[in-house]
Amino acid sequence: MVETPGSQSSLHRANLERVVRAVRMAGSLTQAEIARTTGLSAATVSNIVRELKESGTVQVTPTSAGGRRARAVSLSGDAGAVVGVDFGHSHLRVAVGNLAHQVLAEEAEPIDVDASADEGFDRAEQLVHRLVATTGISREKLIGVGLGVPGPIDVETGELGSTSILPGWAGTHPRQELASRLGVPVHVDNDANLGALGEQVWGNGRGAGDLAYIKVASGVGAGLVISGQIYRGPGGTAGEIGHITLDESGPVCRCGNRGCLETFTAARYVLPLLHSSHGTDLTMTRVVELARDGDPGCRRVVADIGRHIGSGVANLCNLLNPSRVVLGGDLAEAGDLVLGPVRDSVARYAIPSAARQLTVVPGTLGGRAEVLGALALVLSEMGDATLLDSAGGSSPGGQVKGEPGTRRNRSASARAGASSEGGRRRTPVGAVVGFS
Repeated sequence: MVETPGSQSSLHRANLERVVRAVRMAGSLTQAEIARTTGLSAATVSNIVRELKESGTVQVTPTSAGGRRARAVSLSGDAGAVVGVDFGHSHLRVAVGNLAHQVLAEEAEPIDVDASADEGFDRAEQLVHRLVATTGISREKLIGVGLGVPGPIDVETGELGSTSILPGWAGTHPRQELASRLGVPVHVDNDANLGALGEQVWGNGRGAGDLAYIKVASGVGAGLVISGQIYRGPGGTAGEIGHITLDESGPVCRCGNRGCLETFTAARYVLPLLHSSHGTDLTMTRVVELARDGDPGCRRVVADIGRHIGSGVANLCNLLNPSRVVLGGDLAEAGDLVLGPVRDSVARYAIPSAARQLTVVPGTLGGRAEVLGALALVLSEMGDATLLDSAGGSSPGGQVKGEPGTRRNRSASARAGASSEGGRRRTPVGAVVGFS
């Protein structure tokens, strides 16, 4: 039946979506809190919650709010599932979560992502199908996939924004490639943006409306949150802090320039400094461990990285004046061995008023920040109508099989473009609550 704008049925649908949106944004609310948030009457909220519970969209559990007995309403874990896929330069991590914000399965494996896009997408497809199958989730319950890639994404075309950073991915459309393999909507973003989303929603970035998440791994990037929104820029290249120039006579960077911040801080450039004394199988994780154990060479390298990162952070402070910087990646485990030099450089190079307002903290999500951010991206982008349709319009069906397929009557290629509107997407941070 076609709903007429202003009809009772369309009004009822709008109220359903309003309640679902309130619950999705808060994670869990009592019915009284839903009424205050939505402006709906207590009776209307009670009826809607009962309907949503019967359809399997929400779950209701007893709770104590302010010392009084109440019922907490949250999205049902059985209402649907989402998948997060995170490509690093040397790893692939996949997680499957439900709408109750529980991680049902998660796995990471090493991979040379830079070498071949096709191999990367094939491995991701296989890992997604394997993990989803272990959860027993039916295909009809799989709502979408969040995808993180270690490079800028052109928001107009969906292409990788710089082929010099990932030469093996030249000419690829990551969103379309994965959507065609999995047969579900795919929402794609830069991995540092997803790390920022993850840490802002439930990590050490909580409560900060303006922050920068700095990921230091095989490469270096920043995810920026400005006024509560992930900021990507008109071309999707905002936050490429690894390619600001520190020394125009410095080492040649993989981007083609000289003396980029990345050439003084990223693992691919820094680890060779220790090969003669520590061997060639050294990893950044091991360097951090040795530094914490007192190894003088590793402590010096970690401190130098922190000093250079601090110079980049000082530039961010002078340009954007964030209230918080979250350092992610393996280096965050070094604690004050790296954070101290970062803070010292900020104090030296940043405008004093900007430096005084800034706190520099380690990330709390470790290597999971990006994949959890990918899960959160799906929930923030999919819309409340999708939640209702997923819970109320799907049948138990069979288990997800090992080969890609399509959901309902909508093609993967059509749905693949659903992650942006007119090429511009604004992801409201805090629109979902953290996974556990």
